[in-house]
Amino acid sequence: MVRQGRKNTPHFRIVVTDKRKKIDGAYIENLGNYEPKAGPDKKIIIKDERLKYWVKQGAQISDALSAILKNLGKLPKTEKAKAVKAKAKAAK
Repeated sequence: MVRQGRKNTPHFRIVVTDKRKKIDGAYIENLGNYEPKAGPDKKIIIKDERLKYWVKQGAQISDALSAILKNLGKLPKTEKAKAVKAKAKAAK
């Protein structure tokens, strides 16, 4: 996720990037947008098909994005399994 927007009004782009690039540098593909201050529904737009494609290609979803997708119920199955295992491990 790449932060954009003004002070106190954040807006995030959900992007696919190479881990060797700068955090706010060039990215491969824009997958959607997230506006956390857009009211109670927290406006999020994401291209589900492209997200699934990149996960199949081996892309790793960041912790922040996986929490957002988990709340929406759009977390790809491979990531759901990892989230359940991590939660169970933390409970021990």
